[in-house]
Amino acid sequence: MIMLKVIKIILIVSFITSTNFSFCLNALAQGEAYQFFSNDGKKLEFQDVLKRTQKVDITFFGELHNNSLAHWLQLQVLKGMAANDPELVLAAEFFERDDQLNIDEWFAGKMTEKNFETEAKLWNNYKTDYRPLMQFAKDHNLKFIASNVPRKYASLVSRSGITSLDSLSLEAKSYFARLPFEIDMSMPGYIAMKDMMHGGPMNTDFMVQAQALKDATMAESLFPSISAGHKILHVNGSYHSKDGEGILWYLKKEFPELKMLNIHTVTQDQLDTLNPDYKKSGEIILVLPSDSHESY
Repeated sequence: MIMLKVIKIILIVSFITSTNFSFCLNALAQGEAYQFFSNDGKKLEFQDVLKRTQKVDITFFGELHNNSLAHWLQLQVLKGMAANDPELVLAAEFFERDDQLNIDEWFAGKMTEKNFETEAKLWNNYKTDYRPLMQFAKDHNLKFIASNVPRKYASLVSRSGITSLDSLSLEAKSYFARLPFEIDMSMPGYIAMKDMMHGGPMNTDFMVQAQALKDATMAESLFPSISAGHKILHVNGSYHSKDGEGILWYLKKEFPELKMLNIHTVTQDQLDTLNPDYKKSGEIILVLPSDSHESY
């Protein structure tokens, strides 16, 4: 025991002397890498979060795409949820619907992982941030749903509007939400999006329509699993679920009684208290340090 304490002291001293001293003291003093909060500002333990996931049909983990710590926590939530429900379904924005066959064949052992990664459309940080989720799902025989619209169709809408989808083939239309679908241009998140793009070269209405296409498609991708009674963990960019809008808005229209939990990720300089501006963004808010690692 004494020897272990001595080794620990040596490692700490070595760490401090080989790194910026003030930074180390700051990190040692803070001692926490993340903090979950309820939307009333109460601190939550990780196990509290898992307990809440057990009480709902769908858990949304609204991420910051490039934050590696958020992705590690997604993996821990996935592990905890799967331990309570081996029939859990994992669904995510980071794969598009036209990659579903590749995923199914890889999971079924019909394709090597190397071939899968060659043929699928991988995000730049897939191997470091998303592959662990996929590998866990594959190893534990969880169903995975590629929920996102192929980017070429979202790009088409951003340039030419939602009506540009009408002339596409039936095969193409199978990869996005059924037409026509409602787009509420008065939704606060969509209004904020238009305001951010005001004065830019793109048509702001078309850009909102492209965002709605993503939201509606990700929602519709979950319909079969919801109807079958499966619990779902859906991973997506935080803007697609912020304030209960986006994907959640489309699901509420189709399944008014559906129980959903929205985990929304933000960064702050301190983890002691929740910035009041974030309280309505989700039922649970995950706060990460402003200087936490980014993969790009």
